[in-house]
Amino acid sequence: MSEKKISEIKAEFDSADINELDNLIKEYEDDTRSGVCAAIQKAKKRIEKLEVEKERIEKLKFFENKYYDMGYKYIAGIDEVGRGPLAGPVVTCAVILPKDCDILYINDSKKISAKKREELYDEITEKALAIGIGIRDHRRIDEINILQATFEAMRDSIKNLKIKPDILLNDAVDIPEVDIKQVPIIKGDAKSISIGAASIIAKVTRDRMMEELDSYYPGYGFASNKGYGSAEHIEAIKRLGPTPIHRRTFIKNFCD
Repeated sequence: MSEKKISEIKAEFDSADINELDNLIKEYEDDTRSGVCAAIQKAKKRIEKLEVEKERIEKLKFFENKYYDMGYKYIAGIDEVGRGPLAGPVVTCAVILPKDCDILYINDSKKISAKKREELYDEITEKALAIGIGIRDHRRIDEINILQATFEAMRDSIKNLKIKPDILLNDAVDIPEVDIKQVPIIKGDAKSISIGAASIIAKVTRDRMMEELDSYYPGYGFASNKGYGSAEHIEAIKRLGPTPIHRRTFIKNFCD
């Protein structure tokens, strides 16, 4: 049995990187004190959760692996954020991940906390082979409608990749005027690691834009609602009137 205090051993486990846990478990596995046993069980659960996440991510690579096996080298996932809000732009992203991508916790951006999205944004930006962003503002959305504005932004995100993809995995849509093979996947941001990565980059990019716009147009809650039609946001439009970044075609029911 170790001569260390239980509190010291717990602190070791709590501060350890997950890759160090196996060695710590072996070091203290003969210590029968209940506090140490509890720390070991907690560590084993951390390891089990990591293994479950690794299995989930491998399943999320199904489409990518399918097309790698068919000979495609550069696979881009494409997604959009901001089709539904009453204000601000629509933002699209195309991401090409490496074949041996080891990024965990990628998912539909709506299923991830803001803090985790920021962490994943940094990791995806660091490890992706290429990232392209496309943006269409409220004026263009009003001019040609949200779907066509989204398609324009998606085409830009593809063009802005530094590597030309061999195939596109799209979240649900088929993008017109694109000469690259496309595979629309329903709910693709939860089924494809590349589309999921694109959804995270697009979401963080747009959220940051709306948080900055909040300082220019206070009173509408853009930092919190990101331009979506929350009750408070709609009430602010009725009370204060629309801002220059509101989509006029989206707010006709709230304005005289």
